[in-house]
Amino acid sequence: MARSNEPIWWSLFSSGGVVAAFFLPVTILITSIVVPAGWLKAEILLDLVGRPLTRVYLFVLISLPMFHWAHRFRYVAVDLGFKRISSILPVACYGTAFVVTLLALYYLVTF
Repeated sequence: MARSNEPIWWSLFSSGGVVAAFFLPVTILITSIVVPAGWLKAEILLDLVGRPLTRVYLFVLISLPMFHWAHRFRYVAVDLGFKRISSILPVACYGTAFVVTLLALYYLVTF
């Protein structure tokens, strides 16, 4: 039986979906409602971003949903009839997610 790298992409897809479903709404709620309403000061939130565990949280919050997007976009594009470019589509989708992950890592390490 031929070896495939599909389990890797499916695991990143599922973990990205879980992160997007559970943690992204809380983060959006905090940054778009709680801070502007004055229930939490922006300085406290900025101080929290300087902590290592928060940076890991932000890295996971950025990178895993990007791989979820890449996997979903790849299969939707194939279903929409882009089968002619199906050989470069995974490279473009997962490459974009990988580049965004590297940029997030760089920014969170140097911030």
